[in-house]
Amino acid sequence: MRVFRNLYDWVLSWANSRYSLPALGLLAFAEASFFPVPPDVLLMAMALSVPTRSYRYALVASLGSVLGGILGYGIGWGFWDMSSHYFYQYVPGISEERFESVGQWFARYDFWTVFAAGFTPIPYKIFTIAAGVFKINLPVFVFASLVSRSLRFFLVAALFFHYGRQARELIEKYFNILSLVVLGVIVGILVVVRILS
Repeated sequence: MRVFRNLYDWVLSWANSRYSLPALGLLAFAEASFFPVPPDVLLMAMALSVPTRSYRYALVASLGSVLGGILGYGIGWGFWDMSSHYFYQYVPGISEERFESVGQWFARYDFWTVFAAGFTPIPYKIFTIAAGVFKINLPVFVFASLVSRSLRFFLVAALFFHYGRQARELIEKYFNILSLVVLGVIVGILVVVRILS
């Protein structure tokens, strides 16, 4: 936990740097395939400092995250045999059985599985790599990533743009709950579609 806290503090230290915008893009890129700290941390700090640039920051985070997701897809698609041992060793709570269940979700609901991972607090990197392992359709993966990551980051940006400092309290208090509600709605829609089909 201490290592994670140090990484968190290091990420926040970039918020007041003149290189904060490229740092945000690189963080979003890295988090989508291997880095443990989500870009929301830096995005919120930057948006809090200059709320009028919130949407520009969200755009950079969205594009960086989608490109990083494509890297994650590539790792799963081309390097899974070499990297699977490290994946199971360093990603907490993921067993081969759970990973296989992700594959079953992809087989049934490829777009919605990526969308849920991209928008909610679920670790996105697990699903970008899994998408490559299970070889889901790449354009579907990219489109779902673009929609979900943009929706997530632009929602954060809109809150800071309109509410400033109050937005940070709202996000820290309710973001996980709201995103899980959205996930619940998606699952509900999928259940209804499956019953009716």
